[in-house]
Amino acid sequence: MKIASLQLSSQGMSSTKLYNHIRIAHKQGVKVLVLGEYILNPFFKELQALSMSMIQEQAVFQNKILKELSSTYNMTIIAPLIQVKKGKAYKSIAKFSPSSTSYYQQQVLINYPHWNEEKFFSNRVEPLQTPLVFKINGYKFALMSGYELHFDRFFSLLKPKNIDCILVPSVSTFESYERWKSLILSRAFINNCYILRANRIGEYKDKEYNWKFYGDSLLASPDGELLEHLGNKEELMIVEIEHAKVLESRRAWGFRDALNKRKQT
Repeated sequence: MKIASLQLSSQGMSSTKLYNHIRIAHKQGVKVLVLGEYILNPFFKELQALSMSMIQEQAVFQNKILKELSSTYNMTIIAPLIQVKKGKAYKSIAKFSPSSTSYYQQQVLINYPHWNEEKFFSNRVEPLQTPLVFKINGYKFALMSGYELHFDRFFSLLKPKNIDCILVPSVSTFESYERWKSLILSRAFINNCYILRANRIGEYKDKEYNWKFYGDSLLASPDGELLEHLGNKEELMIVEIEHAKVLESRRAWGFRDALNKRKQT
């Protein structure tokens, strides 16, 4: 199956680049396309300066556009979006398919002093649940935010689901390039599944930091190998995944068998 990662800077209310890249992906036979975080919305630090009504207006507009694009091009589009309900903002990942739309509300948010999403957004703080799982043409996918990739519990919850590919929108910055690549490749190997990461590009400057978003969207194999990756420019990465490769990797390494023998998850 062909899937794709679209690496862009923040687009605001403009949809021209989305249209152009999605048309190209459609012509190449792409079935699932993933966008990075804070592409359809301004970066988190910019969001803090906006009114809730403006954030909601932007969300309604982006939802409408992405529903149309998914339906027109018969493609599932994964897009991080801010939802506004009763005057409160929630950080979510939307799944737009030709026939329906669903949302995964991020369960663990960054809470560092210089980047405190947990304080700004109203997402619940509660025991972790299984991330959103869905199936397309016999392939099973799961959604997880970049930050959630750090937590073992999500992978324990996903293990019985036999996921072929985890889709990870992210917004990595500063000097974290090598650390992120190592994390993604390790997670793919230990769980013997593909991981497709979509990171954004561009930058944001405040009085304290220069937030450079370096791209490096990538595809990791079920054997923990780097199959494809992008640089730091606007680009569409089209890749192919195979269910047979996932099964082959699980048989070869036997991690799941070792746990199943001991009746552990």
